[in-house]
Amino acid sequence: MSDGARILLGHGSGGRLYRDLVRDVFLAHFDNPVLARLDDAAALVAAGRIALTTDAHVVQPLVFAGGDIGRLAVAGTVNDLATAAARPLGLAAAFVIEEGFEMARLHEICASMAATAAEAPVAIVTGDTKVVQRGAADGLFITTTGVGEIVVDHEVAAAAAVAGDVLLLSGTLGDHALAVLAARGDFHFTLDVQSDCAPLWGLVEAALAAGGTTVHFLRDPTRGGLATVLAELAEETGLGIDVDEDALPVSAAVRSACSLLGYDPLALANEGKMVLAVAPEGAEAVLGALRGRTEGARAARIGTLVAQHPGRVALRTPYGTRRVVDMPVGELLPRIC
Repeated sequence: MSDGARILLGHGSGGRLYRDLVRDVFLAHFDNPVLARLDDAAALVAAGRIALTTDAHVVQPLVFAGGDIGRLAVAGTVNDLATAAARPLGLAAAFVIEEGFEMARLHEICASMAATAAEAPVAIVTGDTKVVQRGAADGLFITTTGVGEIVVDHEVAAAAAVAGDVLLLSGTLGDHALAVLAARGDFHFTLDVQSDCAPLWGLVEAALAAGGTTVHFLRDPTRGGLATVLAELAEETGLGIDVDEDALPVSAAVRSACSLLGYDPLALANEGKMVLAVAPEGAEAVLGALRGRTEGARAARIGTLVAQHPGRVALRTPYGTRRVVDMPVGELLPRIC
């Protein structure tokens, strides 16, 4: 394919152009023995329980500070598997590409996906490609499906969380949402924020190794942010949650932008953070394990599950008052992931 080449409708035809696209772009970036067979289904081997997840990615713009749609597609699916304490075994990637999309940009995004998959680590073992007419796909959409092997014997879910569990957050809030918003060019000022987009299986694996059966719950605060995760956890467990606002890690840049724009950091999307509920006896060990990794360096203890005010999240403010935290209504920032 020559420099300046673009996607044609024929690339989605299933014929020679399609095979060239698979060989010259996808196999070139994602090459591994399973994918190289070009079978319609990939055979994966696992000894234990299996987790399965799928996610569609429609972020706009496609590239932003700290990431792009390719990194987002891999990290988001790996992180969804991680919330089930599942080691990723393989990913499938489906591309919906708009006619006229630059081949060079597709190579760049696939290279980013490959690098993120290596970081995870996981292989992209199968996939599909469709090409649609100009104007029908806003450039590029990517759907990724992940299969993982659950590595623990105990339940890791909201149903396992109990009163007294300590809530941990693996790092700062709101970085991804504001990085994407800044990349849209709607601001008339600069914002020094990088997306936190990153695969978190290594972080979760370290937490599980440190905490064992004391780790009761894992969830990544993506769309709807931390507020949605906490509200859902309170609703699903029937317990109350007390959160200390002073303990919430928020970067100075995000805090300033939120003050200026009227956003609440608790409601902003993150793509490289994990919320954990851990029994008190394991909390310090797990917090230390999180802080021992680059992606968890700013991990913090942010609250506790309690028997009081069941089903509600109470945020303790720096002024000694409390306010109820609920999940956002509507889409605060559309096309964020």
